[in-house]
Amino acid sequence: MSVDIQVRASRFNVFPAHEYDEYVAEHHQATPYHLSAWLQATESAYGHTSWLITAHHEGNLCGVLPMVEVKPPIGGGSLVSLPFCDLGGVLVDNAGIRERLIAEAKVLADTNHIKILELREGGPVLEMGQGDPEKQGKLTVQALPAHTKVRMLCDLPENSEALFKSYKPKLRSQIRKAEKNGLRAELRTEPDAVNLFYAVFSQNMRRLGSPVHSLQWFQDLKASYSDQMLIGVVFQDEKPVGAGIVLLGSKQACIPWASTLEEFNRLAPNMLLYWTLLSHVCDLGYTCFDFGRSTLGEGTYRFKKQWGAEPYALIWTEYRNGDQVQNSSDANGNRTSGVSRLRPFVENIWRQLPLPFTNWLGPKLRRYITL
Repeated sequence: MSVDIQVRASRFNVFPAHEYDEYVAEHHQATPYHLSAWLQATESAYGHTSWLITAHHEGNLCGVLPMVEVKPPIGGGSLVSLPFCDLGGVLVDNAGIRERLIAEAKVLADTNHIKILELREGGPVLEMGQGDPEKQGKLTVQALPAHTKVRMLCDLPENSEALFKSYKPKLRSQIRKAEKNGLRAELRTEPDAVNLFYAVFSQNMRRLGSPVHSLQWFQDLKASYSDQMLIGVVFQDEKPVGAGIVLLGSKQACIPWASTLEEFNRLAPNMLLYWTLLSHVCDLGYTCFDFGRSTLGEGTYRFKKQWGAEPYALIWTEYRNGDQVQNSSDANGNRTSGVSRLRPFVENIWRQLPLPFTNWLGPKLRRYITL
């Protein structure tokens, strides 16, 4: 690599955000999570320190690696790209710059006495076939363990009319079923819509036995992303029974969170919610929709696949004290068998707790859970 490439680590709050966002907007591998808005919300809502590892050539950006320093009260903490989402990772003009950015991230981790450095990146599409000579050397769904987490991406056509026609009759009828059941969907952009989303989301997270993000996290995301954050809400009469958040990049839209109230699922609010969001971003001209992370073969995987989404690899690479760790962590977030054994017990207890209490305690825990 040429010596005229300058690589450095900068605190996010001192780096020109507009310069960074302009580079992200033009990069073909960028996601909405890469935008400075994600780093801004992470700092303001949870107090985590955000960093940018950058490479410059003749004064121009030629590579970036956004990172967040997550240090719990007990333990060594981690340096992650990026926490609370599926991927962030390196964006570069060429592969040579990539290694220099990662090397600088290792130096930053060592300087800040952080043992764990984690890069979360997207990989290639997973081929459905196996044994086909034309697909030799390519990743296949069948060759992966059943518990593997994948990223579900869907290419979007020129408009929502073409999108609706691409669906199978069963899917189209399920969308109409929700409307026939008296549900209606609205697309909201005002900050107060966060409260409608959170009313549904927090109840659903308690049902799942999982600590919930803080309301402040979503409020700060909305403040940071502004019009690039959409909130879809499904109502029965005036009651919100389903809600989801979509973040917008340059050509890609992603849905990091969507929830429905279990007692209303027979009315198919999830079908109307996803159709409302998909059709809107399609008509806005977005060409790719990221449905987020799912486990191969499980219910959410099949749900997303029916909308036309295909599985892509998620590559999570962990370094400890500067050395890459083999098979210590993956997109499942499973680091130890002990955690896996305790999880059902903890989840069951969490479901029994009052909602106001889980909404109070959950964010205090969730801020340090980087998944």
